[in-house]
Amino acid sequence: MERTEYERMHAVEDRMWWYRGLRLLVADFLVAALHRSAASGAVLDAGCGTGGMLARLGSDVHGHATIGLEYDTAAAALAAAKTGRPVAVGSVTEMPLGDGRLAGYLSLDVLCHTGVEPDLALDEARRCLAPGGIAVFNLPAYSWMLSAHDRRVHNARRFTLGQARRLLANHGFHVLSSTYWNMLLFPLMLLHRLIEREDAESDVRDFPAWQDRLFSAALAMERWAIRAGLRLPFGGSLILMAERHG
Repeated sequence: MERTEYERMHAVEDRMWWYRGLRLLVADFLVAALHRSAASGAVLDAGCGTGGMLARLGSDVHGHATIGLEYDTAAAALAAAKTGRPVAVGSVTEMPLGDGRLAGYLSLDVLCHTGVEPDLALDEARRCLAPGGIAVFNLPAYSWMLSAHDRRVHNARRFTLGQARRLLANHGFHVLSSTYWNMLLFPLMLLHRLIEREDAESDVRDFPAWQDRLFSAALAMERWAIRAGLRLPFGGSLILMAERHG
């Protein structure tokens, strides 16, 4: 992302409904999976941006220390300052980590990025995860939903759930759980995409308090449904929890 986007993310990510909802959902997936996993090592937020997810996780998750990796040096510095956690500067396609060092790996809207080759990133994730290690991926949904916002934040691709599951399977991951999410708000998202101008402001911004509360409540209902075992049939994003094979 352009530096202005990182600065905008840093300013609003602790307040914005979408980031809060994403991080609560990811934490649910990760904690549940690590509870059942025997893998040892740290949990890496690979492409951690300005550190919002690391801050949400804290210093450890189920006894596993948390660390970050971020390509942009300014964003990495912001993440380290925000979280007090180690944040390395580097690429998700060539990570400065030894083989099998991780128990957990987070990839939140990273495989969709222009500067990331998904095949290389997944090979690196598998290399660095211990056998039985857990990976959680969040991705934007549906290539036909590519928008001005995607171009602004350098998203080059969107995925269906089937495409994402096949991609992970092709790189040595067994998908344990997967679902779309941001379903209840999807009609509004679609309408916004249809009328959005090329010079529209970024979606990463502060929303009016009433709107933020309403959107947060919608995501909270979806988290409750997903925790109960339901899998949502469509949505603006998708999330997958996978285990490294072998």
